Amino acid sequence: MKISFIGLGEVGRCFAKVFAQAGFEVHACEPFLSAAAANLVKECCITLHARMEDCVNSADWVLLCTTGEEALALCEAVAPLLKAGACVADLTTASPDDKRQAHRLARSSGTDYLDVAIMGGVSLTLEKTPLLVAGNRGNDFLRLTAPMGCKVTALASEPGDAIALKLLRSVFTKGVEGLCVEMLVAADRQGVRTQLYDVLSDIDRSSLQDFMEMIVRTHVIHAARRAHEVHHASDQLRQMGLPSEILNGVERRFRVTAEGLQKTPLATPNPTIEQALQWLDAQSLQTPLTLQDVS
Repeated sequence: MKISFIGLGEVGRCFAKVFAQAGFEVHACEPFLSAAAANLVKECCITLHARMEDCVNSADWVLLCTTGEEALALCEAVAPLLKAGACVADLTTASPDDKRQAHRLARSSGTDYLDVAIMGGVSLTLEKTPLLVAGNRGNDFLRLTAPMGCKVTALASEPGDAIALKLLRSVFTKGVEGLCVEMLVAADRQGVRTQLYDVLSDIDRSSLQDFMEMIVRTHVIHAARRAHEVHHASDQLRQMGLPSEILNGVERRFRVTAEGLQKTPLATPNPTIEQALQWLDAQSLQTPLTLQDVS
């Protein structure tokens, strides 16, 4: 079976190596060959092509491992070149809309297309990094990669959904990362970092899902009070010479909710997560957040 890689950056090198070691016929196209990629090509006997057309000709699978900005144009160029039954697996971080459009382009050429979202750091966990796959050949990709130890979850949904979930995950993980940077620097400066871990330990006693749903359910009840608390927390960081880049936005979010509650009170004093989300969604259409500073 011929596996062709477009791009031999960190992701491309990782998966090209495991496919080659598993005995597949591996081909690659990379116009800007790094030293690491050159070594991999030599060590794993990967066939390197200068022209993309030669690389994907007769391929069973084509793995796009370039930047997200290049993915749509590459898919448009690659799809018409592929044989019947071939499939494009797009491992880039292209936007959900770009991946949906790439799927339509591939389908119009009679080619299958998969949206593959990398749900972690390949530099840390290599081929065992979890992959989320959307598209009608997701289970084929799972079976293809499982013998090599790859951790693939196939979604019963359309391309674009996998990368959309990855970006929603990033809202949480990158948001938490930014808050942790600010919080732990401030705690360390005050000499209370160990005590802070103790203060936060109650969060460990519930599942992540329960915790997230609890704070959203109670957010629509206590947003005004919590906005004041966020304001005081932001003031504390500012007085320490560590002005927050994040908490002004958090305070805006809380104040928008509080103002919405004054205009449209909740129908129940103890909303379910579904009721809270429906109310918040409706309010977002009426009072979108702005970039103005909170006074």
